[in-house]
Amino acid sequence: MGACAKGLQLGDMGLRLAAPLLGVLRTFIGFVLFGLLFTGMLGFEFVPSRGVHFVIAGNTSSARETSPAIAKQFLGSADAEGFPTGAAWENAAPIRFDRDWQGKNADPQRSTEVRLLWTRDTLYLRFLAHYQIITVFADAEPSGRRDHLWDRDVAEVFLQPAGSEARHYKEFEVSPNGFWIDLDIAAGKGSDLRSGLKRRVKLDARNKTWIAELALPMKSLTASFDPAAAWRVNFYRVEGTSEPRFYSAWQPTRTPAPNFHVPECFGKLTFGN
Repeated sequence: MGACAKGLQLGDMGLRLAAPLLGVLRTFIGFVLFGLLFTGMLGFEFVPSRGVHFVIAGNTSSARETSPAIAKQFLGSADAEGFPTGAAWENAAPIRFDRDWQGKNADPQRSTEVRLLWTRDTLYLRFLAHYQIITVFADAEPSGRRDHLWDRDVAEVFLQPAGSEARHYKEFEVSPNGFWIDLDIAAGKGSDLRSGLKRRVKLDARNKTWIAELALPMKSLTASFDPAAAWRVNFYRVEGTSEPRFYSAWQPTRTPAPNFHVPECFGKLTFGN
């Protein structure tokens, strides 16, 4: 389950005539078969995408075409807790999603908005999450780190800096009560990243939203940050304790079962002025 809806060719399709036909009808079918053969020579054929839908394709892209996520350069001063002020976040373009990991079942009541700001030392993220019900762990390490945080409600970002190997990326999660986890993922295995991240969370029960802000030290993400180089990224949400839970993704992974660890489906992240 590790690829984004890649087309699989069916091959040539033969036709079997069931019974002799009249001369005129045979001539007509001959013209039809010639037309199909000619179409095949041009590179068009019927192919199914892996468990998703049928398409007519010549040369197609396997990933959904979307605009890149853009992190806005932060030139102001951080507040006393080390985060940008509310006005600074408004300068960053919002990224919004409300569909599940297959790109289906939109749920505006559980939509997510993400904004990003950057300096040469820090990458900042702000999640605005609409929710129906909150489920969180009651316990964590003294630092707020909580293993298996994804088994309750979380907002997540997977980051793949420029120059990373294909299946090497960083995973960050934060919950509505401020618990967190950061992982270094390589070849499908995770280890503690120990990024030194900062986080803060605000829950608004009246409007059924929660906001989480992350400050990620750039040195924990890449050895040499170049704002001219594009990264790869995906954003996710999970809500609920029992199945069917709501697994939401900015860039759908389209796996049969929920699976966020599909770096082939990450979108593009650029760093703007």
